[in-house]
Amino acid sequence: MQLSVKGRSLEITPAIRAYAEDKLSRLTRYLENIVSMHVVLSVNKHRQIAEVTLRVRDLTIRAEEEGDDLYSSIDLVVEKLERQILRYKERIMAHANRTGNRGGRAGAVTPAGQEEPRVVKTKRFAVKPAAVDEAILEMNLLGHNFYVFRNATTEEVNVVYRRRDGHYGLIEPEA
Repeated sequence: MQLSVKGRSLEITPAIRAYAEDKLSRLTRYLENIVSMHVVLSVNKHRQIAEVTLRVRDLTIRAEEEGDDLYSSIDLVVEKLERQILRYKERIMAHANRTGNRGGRAGAVTPAGQEEPRVVKTKRFAVKPAAVDEAILEMNLLGHNFYVFRNATTEEVNVVYRRRDGHYGLIEPEA
């Protein structure tokens, strides 16, 4: 397993690195085939943020938490990842029990008495070629939080979205 701990706007001390590695190693109890763990720790004014991305074969699990200090942020993000992993394993087991086979991707598990989530609306539209800045402008004109477009330079379908911090994100397909 590959583990990287990086700092954004701060220097990672050996103590923080060791603490993060120790806490994150607990996740191997739930998933033994973790390919990589990428940890980004950052300090932003009064916010101490821990972001973790796990790669397990074809699955990516990501969590972000903030706390009073980096140690509590790491604790919170590990707890969140544990919940996500357990929920994923429950879905696999529910799917295996429903279809009679083991493994495979699974649908959502719903508590008793609740309806399973489903697609309730489908929308079709023309994907127009545009530059990234044009797509952002179009998204803002429409008042949406995301916009799907064909990137004029790469000819690939991309998505631009508005981030919580007020900036924009771009989603591009991998080759």
